[in-house]
Amino acid sequence: MSTVTDRLAEVVPSEESRIGYLLRLSRPRFWLYQGGPVIVAATYAADGPAELFSPLSIALFLYFTLPANVFLYGVNDVFDADVDEHNPKKDEGREVSFRSEDTAVTATIVLSGLLALAFVPWLPPLGVLALGAWAVLSVEYSAPPLRFKTTPFLDSISNGLYILPGVVAYAAIEGVAPPATAVAGAWLWTMGMHTFSAIPDIEPDREAGIETTATFLGESNTYYYCVMCWLTAAFVFTYTHWVFGLLLLIYPGLVFGILGIGVDIDEAYWWYPAINTVVGMAFTMLGLWVMLYG
Repeated sequence: MSTVTDRLAEVVPSEESRIGYLLRLSRPRFWLYQGGPVIVAATYAADGPAELFSPLSIALFLYFTLPANVFLYGVNDVFDADVDEHNPKKDEGREVSFRSEDTAVTATIVLSGLLALAFVPWLPPLGVLALGAWAVLSVEYSAPPLRFKTTPFLDSISNGLYILPGVVAYAAIEGVAPPATAVAGAWLWTMGMHTFSAIPDIEPDREAGIETTATFLGESNTYYYCVMCWLTAAFVFTYTHWVFGLLLLIYPGLVFGILGIGVDIDEAYWWYPAINTVVGMAFTMLGLWVMLYG
């Protein structure tokens, strides 16, 4: 029986083609890491289906699902070309290596970022500010001079960029900021998620001379750091609604389960796109219930 990846490979253009390469560069399994917050935020901001499915809401979702990921991961691959020589994710074929010789690829990455400017006329000032912060963090996470990903704890904190699409969407619909506790809780969640995902890269990063939160703390302490981020996120989310805090407790629980059962972190890491999608769906379904029946 073919795997999901095998079946997708049958319908997606070949990696040898430019389109197929760009699709793989955008990390399809992680598309909802940026597109998902747009869905959740729009669900809680909208007063009804008309706002939820407005042209602006749909355009934001489409942008943060594909072009924004081409931009984010493209910038990452441009400035990590040397580091990725030590990355097993590239060696195993789970991610493509950057084609530095293809200028059209570089141009597409740049244009994908510039495409965000099309939303500026339709956003309130707060939405423009959040969009600008997302763009800056998306670049400076990987690019000099700041290159946050090579500085312990700043690499973790800067990954709040993943929830900024949700802030943009909420502001676009409501004209105001989402609840501060929701933003803070989600930001803390991204910090834990980013650092957890860096655990499989500890040895490759050390070989490449890259210092991250995970390499600084070591594997055991990094687990504790992730649990601390997720427990704090759950606590902060309770100030938005206790159900949200309860949902976030899934994450520290999973860490204890992984450690207790002895699951290989290299395998557990690849479960999280599905886990995050299910949790995001739960947030969205609660929002839809409030919209329709609250």
